[in-house]
Amino acid sequence: MSDNISNIDYKQVMEYALEPLIIHSQLKIIYVNRAAETFFRASKEEIIGASPLDIFKETSKSAIDKRIQNAYERPANIIEETIYRMDGTSVDVALYCHPVLLGNTKAIQTYVRDITERKATEKKQKEIINQINDLSSILVPLMDGIAVLPLWGDFDEKRATQVLEKVPVNVKKQNVKCLIIDFSAIYKLDSIVAEYIFRINAVLSLLGVRSIITGLRPELALVAVQLGISFNSTPTLSTVKDALHLLGVGSHKDSLV
Repeated sequence: MSDNISNIDYKQVMEYALEPLIIHSQLKIIYVNRAAETFFRASKEEIIGASPLDIFKETSKSAIDKRIQNAYERPANIIEETIYRMDGTSVDVALYCHPVLLGNTKAIQTYVRDITERKATEKKQKEIINQINDLSSILVPLMDGIAVLPLWGDFDEKRATQVLEKVPVNVKKQNVKCLIIDFSAIYKLDSIVAEYIFRINAVLSLLGVRSIITGLRPELALVAVQLGISFNSTPTLSTVKDALHLLGVGSHKDSLV
């Protein structure tokens, strides 16, 4: 433990802190607490004297060096980085540092927070969102040339854009001649997203594909009217079953009952 740390109360506060703490000056580590020993998988003796830049990727060192120099004057913002432990394993962390004065020595105190679990959760959530977005543009075939696009959940602009991009491609792949766009599971739609989704009609029309809208709730219809979107050329019906009847599907069977 460095002699530069002379205040016993301050040492105890640092030593028993739950998060890893590092004090360094002039790119040389002069103190770490117990949590830092555990986190970096090394003893104090192995860590003290090393450069704080050693734990960073080569591509990050220049920016980190500049950040450290600036931190002598004022606290630095929290950043997220991938760093290396003493055994070579990598870990995602959030870093915060601020200047401290140890006697006449200017130093930097750095807090290290492991965010590996949070990053893993964010990655999993992103994968789920991507899967949901992919499902949002899947066409469900009903019979030759007829398919339904079941829209559901809350739409944001990114999701609506993906639908606009993928649906025409899927329509061509599946040789769809008539697409039923069902809104019955959509409960919230803002004007920007509504505009994206209703553009599908124009795109489908250019492709020679007939579109029918079903399940459009009154509040969603109001948004469309406010946007000046016209349904004069697009039938709007209550249910997918009604749309099939409009297309003559099942009519023969109904006449026999």
